[in-house]
Amino acid sequence: MDLLEEVLQTLLEEKPLDKKHLDHALTGNYIGFRECHIGPDWLLIYKINGNLVILTATRTGSHSDLFKK
Repeated sequence: MDLLEEVLQTLLEEKPLDKKHLDHALTGNYIGFRECHIGPDWLLIYKINGNLVILTATRTGSHSDLFKK
């Protein structure tokens, strides 16, 4: 969980994530949300709302867990 805590703390401090996390905006059903890689197949879907940092950590899991159809 140390990796997850590190990512969440960085986001709460309004700092950019390291490039290794491949942070990017999502589309489709997740428009308005972002995704970053905590590990090779461990993702975090999150949203930051407004000027006051309210971090909504929506889901975490592997690609297949999060995006299976």
